[in-house]
Order: sequence, then structure tokens, then C-alpha cells
Amino acid sequence: MTNLALRTGAINLGQGFPDVDGPHAIKEAAIRAIENGHNQYPPGTGIPVLREAVADHQRRHYGLDLDPDTEVLVTTGATEALAATILALAGPGDEVVTLEPFYDSHAACIALAGATHVRVPLHPTPDGFRLDPVQVRAAVGPRTRLILVNTPHNPTGTVLTRAELEVVADAARSVDAVVVTDEVYEHLVYDDAVHVPVATLPGMAERTITISSAGKTFSFTGWKIGWLHGPAHLVEAVRTVKQFLTYTSGSPFQPAIAQALADDEAPRALAASLAARRDLLCEGLVAAGFEVVVPRGTYFVVADGAPLGFEDGTELCRRLPALAGVVGVPVSAFCAASPGDEDLSGPTTAQALASRVRFTFVKREDVLREAVTRLAALR
Repeated sequence: MTNLALRTGAINLGQGFPDVDGPHAIKEAAIRAIENGHNQYPPGTGIPVLREAVADHQRRHYGLDLDPDTEVLVTTGATEALAATILALAGPGDEVVTLEPFYDSHAACIALAGATHVRVPLHPTPDGFRLDPVQVRAAVGPRTRLILVNTPHNPTGTVLTRAELEVVADAARSVDAVVVTDEVYEHLVYDDAVHVPVATLPGMAERTITISSAGKTFSFTGWKIGWLHGPAHLVEAVRTVKQFLTYTSGSPFQPAIAQALADDEAPRALAASLAARRDLLCEGLVAAGFEVVVPRGTYFVVADGAPLGFEDGTELCRRLPALAGVVGVPVSAFCAASPGDEDLSGPTTAQALASRVRFTFVKREDVLREAVTRLAALR
């Protein structure tokens, strides 16, 4: 879809990357690091000051007490953290349970590990996309090795509630599974939504790998500085795989992000700005004729094209550049192409969400206003 936007000159509301950089002080810190010689391999686990900053961040925000030497690992973005974790902890014969729709790398990493992908659908409601506890319990069984939870959730923008996460935690404990949480949008929540890390739930710190990154929080997605934390024996297993992936990366960016993590104001300011841009885009989509589930987190909003006569979101996305000069991504791209055993009793998630499209609002206000003006042509 990004290539389609480039070919047609359409406004790219498909791929979720900011069109402005993050705080200047963080860029200056990276420049200083380059000038001060941080240009060779950093330690494979990440520089100590960044691991300490991650531990301090988790203690300050969530009350988690981490050993930065044994329980924190710096990675090449959250993408590598996910890949190394799944490759380390799951394999043939194991099942990995995820939400559906799912971020595309979740399915790819499960396939690379040779494990079986089991999906639990998120259902659109006026209060966001929600989990059905019965379906969570049905998806988890004796072969479940990992339960991969993404909250705040891409692509739907939902923020799972404590009650929903407690259902996941209970299911994990019932079969002695490890929970892996993708929390890269942890600071980008809106209205009265509250992000609850699974590791903060009773008895879950010892069976949870928590993954996040600096890219979304500070608008430096190209720096690819991520991290994970969890029990020392699980982190060691993940590190053993990670050393044969990138081994290490981002030498001058690591000290800059360590400095950034001490600043709680920058993420709050970004979240406030994104909330206003979310409202601008949602109102424009509704005015254009879409039905919208207002997101409570992330960069993204899911809009239903069915009221406009488009039952196929993929077809709508292919035609949007000509119809309105805008690009989105069909939600079906974040769903399995074929049904699993859990889907046989009814429509697949891809079928249930076939008419829906994901748009991003992490663009400048003037870009979003122009996109809204163009989308009005659909009406």
C-alpha cells in the first residue's frame, strides 16, 4: 500500500510511521554519542545505562522490580525481540495463541519457529474491539506454549482491560504457558484508557516476557531500539537466539534512548497530540460515510466501508487512490488467510472484518485535514 501511495501520489494513511521526528534533545544525544565514539559493537545484551533506564522506567510507571543485568535485554526493535522470543521458546508441536487481527510479524515468527498458530478473535463493539473469555479459554490447551498479547493493539487500536488480561493470565496459569506481551504503544493511550502490563498481575511476572521499544514512544521508528524483560532464565534463552540474529545494533542510539526514557513528559505530549489527530480523522471518516470504532490507543483507527457499499476492504483500498487520493490497509491483511480448527464453527475473522480498513493518524495535522477533505468525495 505504501508503494501504491508512491505510484499514485495518494496520501499514505496506510503505513504507521510519523512524518516528523521526535524531540530534538534526543537527536542531539545521539549526535553526541557518535562524536564521543559510540560507533562500534555495544554489548550484546545492550549497554548497561540503557538496561538500567528500562528497569527504572518499569519501576517508575508500573512498580516492577527488575535486575537490569539478568532480566533486561536490548534488541533491534520490538520486531527482533518478538522473533528471538518465539524462536527461543516455541517449536514444532507447540501452539502459540495470538489475538486476531494480529500484527503481521507475529504470524511470521510463529511460522519460522515451526509452531502452530492459534487465534482468538477480537470482536468490534461500540466500546472498541473486545475479547470473548469463552473463546480465550477454548483456544488454550495442553500444547499451548506461548500466549502472545498485543495491547494497546495494532491494528484495532483497542486497549485490553484488566478483566480481559486476567482471563488471559488465568488461561496461561492453567496450562503453565508463558505470556509474551507486545507493548510498543504502551504510552499512546487516550481518554480514560489505562495500559495494564500483564507482568503486573498477581503471579504473572515469573511467566511473562514483556516487549516494548522506543520507536513509537519517541517517534524514532528508524532507530530500531527495543527491549524485553522477564525472568532471568527466559531472558537468557532469548539472548541465546538473539546473538545469532543481529547480535547487537544501534550503538549511538542506545545512550540517546537511555536519556529519553528518563523523560516522562515527551510521551504524554505525543499522546495528547495524537488524541486530537485521532478525533480529526475519525470525524472525517464518519463524515465520509464510514462506520468507525474509535480507538483508545496506538496510531490506528479501523473504519468499515460497508455503509459506502464496499463489502471487500481490499477492493476498497485498491480503489481509494483513484476515488479519494488516500491509501489505507485492509484489516484482512492482519488475519489468517485460511481457517484454523478454532474457526470451523462460524466465519473466520478475515470474513467477519472483510469490509474494514485501517488508517493511521500519526501524520501532521495539515496532512490529515487534506486527507479528510479528499475522503469527503466518497460521500
